[in-house]
Amino acid sequence: MNNYVITIARQYGSGGRTVGKILAEELGINYYDRELLRIASDESGINEKLFASADEKLSQTSLFKAAKKVYDGSVIPPESDDFVSMQNLFNYQAKIIRELAETESCIIIGRCADYVLKDYDNVLSVFVHAPMDFRMMRAANVHSMPPKELERYINKIDKRRAAYYKYYTGREWTDGRNYDLCLNSSKLGIEKCVDEIKAYKKIRFEEDL
Repeated sequence: MNNYVITIARQYGSGGRTVGKILAEELGINYYDRELLRIASDESGINEKLFASADEKLSQTSLFKAAKKVYDGSVIPPESDDFVSMQNLFNYQAKIIRELAETESCIIIGRCADYVLKDYDNVLSVFVHAPMDFRMMRAANVHSMPPKELERYINKIDKRRAAYYKYYTGREWTDGRNYDLCLNSSKLGIEKCVDEIKAYKKIRFEEDL
């Protein structure tokens, strides 16, 4: 195979983004997170702010229609009234993810990439999770909130991500069966998570050990 993709889904505060950044640096490949919004905007001509407003979250209306818009690989044409709908914003983002998987080795953070690329043989999907106390400790370094407020904030972000994932995939975000590798960052630490992914990648994609 010429290229591979590692997708990383992550609970808020688990350090999944940090794992992805370190991993990309050590493997010498590109890291895609919010950059996907800019690329999707350039590709579609849709304002990047619209992509940002729908990034890994749903509108209140959509929350009541879970799993009704499961991604099927299509995009809505510009002449349609739904061209700038949340569904099409996701479609274009997914289109970029698929194009990346076909052209380069990279790390992709969140955005249902594991599902979008579920039929690709060159993809390794990872879910990084951790207990609440560990995530609160990490989040406290970024947000100045009382403990109870911080816990509510973390739960709110994770609830949004779970709803977003369910809406576009029909699957449960935290179900380990959706991923090749699930890592508890509180037990392994960030660097060990990186090492475990690299080791799994070597076994998965480089069988001539």
